[in-house]
Amino acid sequence: MIRVLQSPWLAALIGGLLYLGVTAALFRPGQFVRPPSMTAVAESLGADEPSWKFRNPEFDQWVEEVRREKEALSLREQQLRELQARLNADRQELNSATQTVYQLQADFDRNVVRIKDQEIDNLKRQAKIISGMSPEGAAGLVNEMSEDDAVRVLFVMKADEASAILEILGKMGQTGARRAAVVTEKMRRTLPPDSNARPKTAS
Repeated sequence: MIRVLQSPWLAALIGGLLYLGVTAALFRPGQFVRPPSMTAVAESLGADEPSWKFRNPEFDQWVEEVRREKEALSLREQQLRELQARLNADRQELNSATQTVYQLQADFDRNVVRIKDQEIDNLKRQAKIISGMSPEGAAGLVNEMSEDDAVRVLFVMKADEASAILEILGKMGQTGARRAAVVTEKMRRTLPPDSNARPKTAS
C-alpha cells in the first residue's frame, strides 16, 4: 500500500486532479459572456449592417444645422445685394439732384448781378458824378462801361435819372438799343448787398 502511494503516476494523477479542480473553481463560463451594455451598443450602431448604411443621428443633426446656416447666409447675401442696389440708385438720384442744384446756381449767378458791400460807396460816388452830367454825356459814358458795371451804377441811381440815360442809350442805333435792353433786364435781376435771394425753381 505504501508503495502504491509513493508511485510517481499516483502523484501525477493527484496533481492533475488538483489542477483541474482549481481551474474549474477560478474560471466560470459567465466570465466569457459579452456584457449587455456592449451588446446594446453594438446593436444600436448597426453592427449587423454594412458600413455604408451606418447613420449617426448627431452627424445628421450637424448636417441639418449647416444647411440651415447656409440658407440663412444665402438669404442675407440676397438682402445685402438688394440693399446695395437701392443705395446705388439713391446715390445716383442724389448726384443728379446735386448737379441740378449746381446748374441752377450757376445759371442764377450768370444771370444775376450782385452788388457787394464794399462796392456800394464807390458805386454811389460814380452815380453822383454821372447824374451831374448831361443825359447825352452820361449815356455815352455808360455805353463804354461793361454791362455789369453799367447795371451796378444805374441801379444805385434815382429811377428818373437812370431812365433818362437808358432812353438816350436806346436811341444810339441798333447796338445802343440792344445794350439798353440788356442793361434794363439785368437791372431787374440785380441783388443789393443785403439780399440773400437764391433760385427756388428752374427758370
